[in-house]
This record gives sequence, C-alpha cells and structure tokens, in this order.
Amino acid sequence: MSLRNSRHQFFASALLATVALTLPAHAEEPRIVSVGGSTTEIVYALGAGDTLVGVDSTSLYPAVATDLPDIGYVRQLSAEGLLSLNPDLILAGAEAGPPAALQQSASAGVEIVKLEEGFTPEDVYAHVATVGAALGREDEVAELVETLKADIGHALGEVAAVSSKPRVLFMLQAGRGPMLVSGRHTAADAMIELAGGVNAVTEFDGYKPFSPEAATVAAPDIILMTDQTVEALGGAEKILADASLAPTPAARNGRLVTMDAHYLAGFGPRLGHAILDLASKLHPEHDFTPLPERPWTKAQ
Repeated sequence: MSLRNSRHQFFASALLATVALTLPAHAEEPRIVSVGGSTTEIVYALGAGDTLVGVDSTSLYPAVATDLPDIGYVRQLSAEGLLSLNPDLILAGAEAGPPAALQQSASAGVEIVKLEEGFTPEDVYAHVATVGAALGREDEVAELVETLKADIGHALGEVAAVSSKPRVLFMLQAGRGPMLVSGRHTAADAMIELAGGVNAVTEFDGYKPFSPEAATVAAPDIILMTDQTVEALGGAEKILADASLAPTPAARNGRLVTMDAHYLAGFGPRLGHAILDLASKLHPEHDFTPLPERPWTKAQ
C-alpha cells in the first residue's frame, strides 16, 4: 500500500471517529414512561411499544404492557418511582399526578409531555397527534388517525340508522367505595350518546353515590356496568334481583349490559369498535355491520 493511500485511510478513520463522538445522544431509542391507559394504547398503536420502560397501573391493554415495570396508580405517582426507570420522556395523561411528582421529575432533567384528553372523537385524534409528535412518529399518526376516522365514521353511521333510544343508567363500583352513577360530562355519558342511547341521569355532572329512589325515578331501560363491577357485585342475576333496582324497567326486563371498563371508557384507538360493540348491546333489534379488526384491536 502506498504512503498516500495510508494517509487517506488514516484521515477517513479519524473523520468517522469524530462523527461518532459528536452524534446526539437522542439518536438512540428514548426511554419512555407512559402514564394513562389510553396513552399507552396509543403508543402501541403507533408501533412504539418497544420504547416503553414503564407504565402506570391503569395501562392494562394491550396485555404486553402489563409485563413492564408498574409505577403505580395514575393519580398517586412518586418521583422516586418515575426516576428509578431512568426515563428520557414521561407521557403524562390528563389524570397523571400529583403535580409535585412530575415537577420533581422535570427538575431532574426528564422531559414531561402533558396530554389533554376528552370524550369526543376529535379529542382522540388530538391525543394521538400529541403522543405521536412527542415520539417523532408523525407519519404513523397520519395513518392511524385516517383509519380511526374511517372506523368511527362507520360506527356512527350504523348508529344513525337505529330507531330506538333506550334510557341507560351507568353504575360503577369504584374499588371499595360506594356505588356510583354517572351524570353528564363523563366518559360513560359520552359513550351512551355515541352508541345511540340516552343517559337516564342528567340532573348533575360527574359521578354521585347511587340512590335507590333516584334510580326508580330515572326509570332506565338498560343498566350499564363494567365487567369489573359486575364481578365485584356477584354477577348479573344478583344485581338485577336487588330490591333497589327491581322497580326499574331494566331489572324487570333483565337488561343489564356489561363491557370492559377500559374498552368502554378509554377513548383511545379502539373507540370506533367500542361504540359499535356498545350500540349492538343497546339495540339488539338492529343488524349492525361489523368493523374489521385492526392491529391495535387484536393486540395481545
């Protein structure tokens, strides 16, 4: 080899070494913690699940998320738990807190992206876009949102064709707390409307403790509960036989509808399918055209 060629190889090697040393640290995959079940679903739907190093306890879907380190309940986080995973980025859903835990994590140099969530299809699209921007996955966002709009549009078109408007009472057992019913401006209220029902309780916003007298006055045609609540209360037959619900048309006709809590109220990538599934339960007389499965609706 000539001296000239040797010098060329030396300088080329030196240049490559210099470039390698000056590459930005974020060229590697970031370490991400996701706080909030719907946010975690979006991360996986965007194909970025392998960047997650931890999730909160409400991140139950897809099932693979439950294999990740659990940082605790979404509203009861600790800075120590968050920082123990050495994250570069924390995707903080609307309920993530307390604020001090996120502030301490930010002070330690972790990027925090606060996410707004709501109970409309447009809110879901915005949620997807914010998560995707934080992950640098804008192309995937465009594809996902386009598919979600098609799915939700199909579901709402099917619902528009139904003739019945059943009155629906949503009841929730929150841990060991009292039985609650949903008023206006909740995820359950929004889902009932999207699926072609009418919320039987409109006198208040949010959730309030169950009252047998109020349930009788509400006169629901259907009682809607989460699978988790039905299991905690001992099954559908026991619930419908309860004296506090017996006077309602729903109990007399045996109309108790159940769905998984996160599927029903998550307002994430599965919204179109959830609307159609709930509608088929509220309107069994109607023949609904099903939606195709998507990678994020059949994920394990």
